[in-house]
Formats: sequence, C-alpha cells, structure tokens
Amino acid sequence: MAEEKLPPHDIEAEEAVIGSLLIDPEAILKVAVSLKPEDFFSETNQAIYQACFSLYQRSNEVVNQITVAHELARQNRLEEIGGAAYLSHLISIVPTSLHIEHYAQIVSNMAMMRRLIAAAGQIAAIGYAAGPDVESSLNDAEDTLFKVRARQGLRGLVPIREVLGQYFEEAGQPTTLREGEVPHILTGFAALDDSLGGLHRTDLIVLAAKTSLGKTSLALNVARNAAINQKACIALFSLEMSREAVIQRFLGSESGVDSKRIRLGRFSEQDEIKIMEASGVLSEAPIYIDDSPMLRVVDIRSKARRLHFERGIDLIIADYLQLIQGDGRNETRVQEISNITRALKTLARELNVPVLALSQLSRAVEARPSHVPQLSDLRESGSIEQDADVVIFIHREDMNYSPEDWSKVHDIEKEPYPRGIADIIIAKHRNGPLGQLKLRFLGRIAKFANLEAELISAS
Repeated sequence: MAEEKLPPHDIEAEEAVIGSLLIDPEAILKVAVSLKPEDFFSETNQAIYQACFSLYQRSNEVVNQITVAHELARQNRLEEIGGAAYLSHLISIVPTSLHIEHYAQIVSNMAMMRRLIAAAGQIAAIGYAAGPDVESSLNDAEDTLFKVRARQGLRGLVPIREVLGQYFEEAGQPTTLREGEVPHILTGFAALDDSLGGLHRTDLIVLAAKTSLGKTSLALNVARNAAINQKACIALFSLEMSREAVIQRFLGSESGVDSKRIRLGRFSEQDEIKIMEASGVLSEAPIYIDDSPMLRVVDIRSKARRLHFERGIDLIIADYLQLIQGDGRNETRVQEISNITRALKTLARELNVPVLALSQLSRAVEARPSHVPQLSDLRESGSIEQDADVVIFIHREDMNYSPEDWSKVHDIEKEPYPRGIADIIIAKHRNGPLGQLKLRFLGRIAKFANLEAELISAS
C-alpha cells in the first residue's frame, strides 16, 4: 500500500519562527500581521505560536520562554507540547531572530499551498454535487479560489521610506505605453480628462443623471474612445439594455447615422456604407458586453475576474447601480446598494482598474427650482457618495426650459438658449478639484462631443 502523502509543510521553519520569538520579545512585531496560528502544520507548534499570539494581543505581556510556558500551563497545554524542555530545545536551534521574517514566509507559503489543496477539494465537491445551475456552481468555485488569494493579499504597515522608493521607481519609468499597458483611461473629452487626469486605476467613478439625459450614451462614448484610442480592454455590464440595443447605440454614434433609423432598419444606401465603415472600426475595439438583466455583484466580480485573467481588463462599466441585485440578506435596499458600491470599490482595487458605475437620481432633484443635482440626490444613496472616488453629474438646462421660458428669464444675446449643451458637474473628486465643464450632446446619434470651453472652477 502506497504511503500517504502529507500536505506541504516545513517543521524546521516553524520551529525557527517560534525559537526566534522565544529569544527576542520584539520579534513578534515582525510577523503578527502576516502569520496566524492556523498557518502552522504541527499541532504542537501551532499551540505554542497561539500562546505567543495571545500574549502579544494582550499588549502588556512580554513574549519569552517563561511567559509562554506560563500561558501554556494556564491553558493546560504545557505538558501536551513537551513541557519546558521542548521550549528550551526551540531556543537552542536558533542562534538569532534576525531571519524570522524569512522563516515566517516559508511557513506562510506552505499554509497557502495547503489551503489551495483544501480549495481544490471543495471545488471537486461542488462539481460532484452536479447542481442544476452551472453558472452558480462556477461562481461558487471561483469564490472558493478567490478566498485563498484574498488571504494571500493581506498587507501590513509599510514604512514611508519604502513606499516613497517604490513610488519614485514607478514614476521614473518611461511614460510611453508598452503594448497592452494603459496607465489610466482617457475619456476622450479634453476638459474632463484635464480635470480628472483620466479615470484612474482602483477608483470607483459614479456617473449619475436623471432619465434620458444621456448617462448611458456618455458611458458608451468613454468606452469607445478608450478602446479605440488606447486599445483599452473594456468590460461592459449592461443591465438595462440588450446587447443589440447597445450595438445600435455604438453604430449610431460611430457612423453619424440617426439612431432611430438604425433601430428601425430604415436607412439609405449611403447610410449603409457609413454603418458598415463604423462596424469595421468597432469590430476591432476590445469591448466585451454582458447584457444579463439580473446580475448580482458577485456575478459581476466573477465574470470580470475571469475576463481579467484571460485578457486583462482596463475599465469596467456597470449600467446601472440600482439594477444590480443584492444578496437578499440586507433589511433595506439602501443597505443593499451600500454593499454593492462597497463591493465595486473592492473590485476596482482587486483588479487594479477603474470601475465606472452609472446611477439614477432620486426625485428630490425635481423639487428644486434649479434642478441641479447634488450628492444627496443619488437614488438609494446609502454610501454611494462615501465609497465613490469621483461623482459626476450630467445636467441639461434645455431639458428644463423651453426656448420661450428661457428667454423670459435670460438675456438671450448674452446667454443663448443652451440647446444640446450638457453641464458635466464633478461633484466629488477625492484626489482633485471639483468643477463644471460643458459638452455638446448630439441627441440624434446619442453622442457627446467636445465643446470649446475651459473648465470652470467650483467655488
């Protein structure tokens, strides 16, 4: 009978870690964040490290041979681990605590491999269960593996000297893009890019507007500009519109042919030529569309992670927040939205990409005479404004005033009727200034275009 194979482990490294702790009271500070008792394979070593860890957590206790022995005795485990003699043995095999972090890394790596083996068993169990919902099973399997990776991703406090060194090392790299690299996403709108510096990795950007003001169009324009101009890979989750409707929007915007004619299939021969040319351009764009109408945030995360692994994502767009399903465990929809925005922010950090999430506004904006949106107008806001790094509103005066009403309260020579003029309001910018800029909206083809206007600083 073949000998049973033990999971990965390194007893010598475990003993070296504990020995270092017993001879150096300060050594625990170097490993306590990254190394946990369950990382030890040997039950004896795990029990001793747990005693060291318990002393460390009490803050006023020193970790050494005497205190650890006392703690183990208090837990009635001293004789179980071999008594004080075993603690003395551990001290004798380590002349110095200088290399404790190296030994701790070995212990941590072995623990990670054991978790990977355990995850493989859990994934196998999911497969053997042969559930009727294949997509749900795949999500469960990916989540199992993700938990292993998430455990590895825990980061401790780093001295500012090290952070500065890494920052300047990265800042000193050539700014020219290597193939497949996009440091930040340019929206293609000059004033907006000047203000934001593009859409930055790890940022959650919320784009909000009242219905029919063009938030989806602006998001699709950003996707098109980034994909074609920068070859950025875009993951577009369209919960409101079917992929056919999304394609019609893309084709209308790119070709200049009236979107309604494209939708109805009533276009001239010349229009058809423009549409085919636009199709040729768009077909080369690395844009991936998912039009599943009942997505949960866990589904978005799973699908995005899969595409990121296969292709490398540069921007995620979710249209829109209020249509994303919660997990059903929250008491209110506000709590669900809060959890969703928090999860999207976590996804942005996890994949190191910007996430552009569209959002509806509440009816409160209609109650104000100016109709200018505010952060408090974010529908079912919860923590949307807290979790978002950037919040952008679209506001259009021509949707609130007819030309006749406008002329009654404005000098039309100084302030012409703003037909098709969209105010883009940067209402929150965690790492930069607030402001307002103007874009032209071409409703016939659902497209935004640059307008000769400078950024207006917020007061």
